[in-house]
Amino acid sequence: QVQLVESGGDLVQAGGSLTLACVASGSLGSFNIMGWYRQAPGKQRQFVASMNTDGSITYTPSVKGRFTISRDNAKNTVSLQMNSLTPPDTGVYYCYHRVTYITWGQGTQVTVAS
Repeated sequence: QVQLVESGGDLVQAGGSLTLACVASGSLGSFNIMGWYRQAPGKQRQFVASMNTDGSITYTPSVKGRFTISRDNAKNTVSLQMNSLTPPDTGVYYCYHRVTYITWGQGTQVTVAS
């Protein structure tokens, strides 16, 4: 079993920055992928960024150059540094961990005011 605990969601003004953090515990596996999805009101959950154990990173095009994902394998944590935030970035951000199955965090609210 895997458990994920998220933190860092907040209300910020357009152009501001936030850092989200997620810590994982349990049977994590020697190779895994951790990252973030987000869900805006009335929309489906969409991929944001991911990073695997070996350092391979993927971003959705709308956040590339503004968001930076990082992970600390020793601490089993993943972070998302978000800069130049805009109102379309608003949503519930979910941390995830994937081996042969996926585990989701509970979500943390990010609101970007106009």
